[in-house]
Amino acid sequence: MSTGPLIVQSDKTLLLEVDHPQAQDCRKAIAPFAELERSPEHIHTYRLTNLGLWNARAAGHDAEQVIDALLTYSRYAVPHALLVDVAETMARFGRLRLEKHPTHGLVLVSADRPVLEEVLRAKRVAGMLGNRIDADTVVVHGSERGNLKQALLKLGWPAEDLAGYVDGEAHPIALREDGWLLRDYQREAAEGFWHGGSGVVVLPCGAGKTIVGAAAMATAQATTLILVTNTVSARQWKDELVRRTSLTEDEIGEYSGAVKQIRPVTIATYQVMTTRRKGTYSHLELFDARDWGLIIYDEVHLLPAPIFRMTADLQARRRLGLTATLVREDGREGDVFSLIGPKRYDAPWKDIEAQGWIAPADCIEVRVTLDEGERIAYATAEPEERYRLASCTPAKTAVAEALVERHRGEPTLVIGQYLDQLDEIGADLDAPVIKGDTTVRERQRLFDAFRAGEISLLVVSKVANFSIDLPEAAVAIQVSGSFGSRQEEAQRLGRLLRPKADGRAARFYAVVARDTVDAEFAQHRQRFLAEQGYAYTITDADELLA
Repeated sequence: MSTGPLIVQSDKTLLLEVDHPQAQDCRKAIAPFAELERSPEHIHTYRLTNLGLWNARAAGHDAEQVIDALLTYSRYAVPHALLVDVAETMARFGRLRLEKHPTHGLVLVSADRPVLEEVLRAKRVAGMLGNRIDADTVVVHGSERGNLKQALLKLGWPAEDLAGYVDGEAHPIALREDGWLLRDYQREAAEGFWHGGSGVVVLPCGAGKTIVGAAAMATAQATTLILVTNTVSARQWKDELVRRTSLTEDEIGEYSGAVKQIRPVTIATYQVMTTRRKGTYSHLELFDARDWGLIIYDEVHLLPAPIFRMTADLQARRRLGLTATLVREDGREGDVFSLIGPKRYDAPWKDIEAQGWIAPADCIEVRVTLDEGERIAYATAEPEERYRLASCTPAKTAVAEALVERHRGEPTLVIGQYLDQLDEIGADLDAPVIKGDTTVRERQRLFDAFRAGEISLLVVSKVANFSIDLPEAAVAIQVSGSFGSRQEEAQRLGRLLRPKADGRAARFYAVVARDTVDAEFAQHRQRFLAEQGYAYTITDADELLA
């Protein structure tokens, strides 16, 4: 028996002893293929899933590497059946391949004829396939490339897409690199994407995902469609591309609610792309407006369903997804895998922090107690009302105000979900509140004032979760969140991770009502960050306010 930090169980769960001296090395070794499920203080639970193993396989990890990691760090003998299952699951990837045939166009090729026979009889693929060319090759209708990959993934036979890509309309794009250089991991991420042809790059907030996109554009040398979460993000992308590349402002178009410009590089918002008029998504025609050579999906974990449907028809275009976390709360990670592409690069947050590219962060959970009247109201409330009651307790407002006072003068964000709660905090602190009905111009004015140090405190709703660049933000106080959203927790911490001019650590406070669903959701939200190596210290609000 070894003394490793990992216990590997036959039900595909992995138990990691957090305090073990080898825990960090083990976490890094299993992160490419195992998903964190629970993260209490001492033992973290990971799970092996088919999609996790296939993502690892597509990223270049083979079964031998996965098995070696399990054997190296396991405290006890690893169940033999599990090792066999890992090898066989990973071997399913690529048993079917999509290729270009010189005379028949797109074809599905099998390296294992019984698998092809099984697939040909599946109802899921009915209508997607044409004539059989030979025993191992069948024609695929060109428009079904994406749909077929989705169907095959659901059948348990993920296809390796080797059918190639169209170059699209050429357009010169070069990185300036005057006064700055691509970081090693940014170059590796862009190269990993380009070598794979399509797929997802996972980097922490503040690590320069936009720069990875720019590097991919400079390699493609083609017209590019960039999809982003909101108008503020679109304008940040444009500013960054003008600063970092040879592109001029006139070459970059904005396609949003207010402006409809189609240029060689066009930046569109998910919101306008999914706007329906008379039951149709009229703006999805933008995908066909030019012969795009590259499509970039920013914050790919937020991709709306209509964009997935359109992306199924765009499999001949190179597609790059950018995100801080592949976690999707709707469970559609498989659609990202099959339609955007597998994970091509993933840098652990703590690795980037150790290199000095993102700020270290202290995560603190502050627990408040509902008073007796609130507890009775909570106990007798309908289940759907309980989270709001717990989230909006006045005790949280008092804690938020105390924390703002403690960090007076430091650039601070108070973040929440419930607008009446945020309005109250904003009024009490005499701080501006940014929410959904705040105009884009006013948002930009306030964000610019915050960046310039003219304002040191902002109260923000979930509109500031994504793609908002606030480099000097040093403190975040989260009073409520979107239930148990792990992706939101990661994005909110990400607001703080841009390196600080004075090298100080960031502080992320999550204010939580104990003995309520708020506490349960908080534990769920923290899972992703725990996987990245962030530990929450817990303090009582009474101690804080004393």
